[in-house]
Amino acid sequence: MNIYQLILFFNKIIFKMSKKLSIQSLAIVTASAAILSCNSNAATETAVISEGIRYCESTYPYKDGILIANFGTEELNPLNNEGKGYIVFDKNGKSETLVPADGNLSAPKGMFLKDNHLFICDVNKIVVYNLDKKGTAPLTIQFPEGHLFVNDLVASGNTLYASVTNTDRIFRIDISDLNNPSAPEEWIEIPGPNGLMIADGTMYVASYPADGNTLDKHVIYKIQNLNAPAAEKMIEVPGQYDGIAMSSDKKYIYVTNWTPAGLSRIDLASGKIDPVNVETDKPLIGPADITVSKGKIFIPDLPNSRVIVISE
Repeated sequence: MNIYQLILFFNKIIFKMSKKLSIQSLAIVTASAAILSCNSNAATETAVISEGIRYCESTYPYKDGILIANFGTEELNPLNNEGKGYIVFDKNGKSETLVPADGNLSAPKGMFLKDNHLFICDVNKIVVYNLDKKGTAPLTIQFPEGHLFVNDLVASGNTLYASVTNTDRIFRIDISDLNNPSAPEEWIEIPGPNGLMIADGTMYVASYPADGNTLDKHVIYKIQNLNAPAAEKMIEVPGQYDGIAMSSDKKYIYVTNWTPAGLSRIDLASGKIDPVNVETDKPLIGPADITVSKGKIFIPDLPNSRVIVISE
């Protein structure tokens, strides 16, 4: 898949609820939404973060607040190279710019923080900022040619894992020396890896079809042995899954889905997946890389340039 195809795919997703859809397709989407509404778990909107936000794809906990990654572009393009990306820090309803649009970020996505080094996925690379040395040039971890959609990050010890959605790969990187991380090494092949999470030694992977065609293989996976990785399906319900996060009580996994757009939770004991009702003044379009922190779920709605905050 080339850059042009990926951009067309995202435009298709963003405007899928518009008049471009056939009446039959719109009826299917509407019926799906109605079913979810009738069977959803109760949750209410508690806040919307929109100040200083421009196409926000990812969130990450930071100093009792939240980091929000923004493209900053005039048009939504997840593979742009305009260098307008920036990171906002929001705490108690007050936002400030943590990483300005310094030309090093274009479409910042998943983030990871270790010893005040902020790792940020950005198109075909990871950009690393030392937050103790603001103003200094960041490090860049470049991915091999063709790996265009570096999407999310998670770590176990000194090993950082990075998903690349368009090439069905998860890479690993040695970050024992934060100032000199290793080159990315292919670790496992898995369909459309997007959001990543590790809990109790098990990695959970949200699968997203890079070509827009949802198949049975696009589900939630788990990898129980990181030393001998093998992926197995956790659920059988296919979707276009993006963000993934553990509930505060460790009983559920929250996941976002682009079709139909929404938030769901998976019961770890039973494996059952149920939608979570998110009440907003306008519907979710592109719920992306979520965070759970202090009993709140932070849901970036990428095309709407806002982060919705609900209670668990």
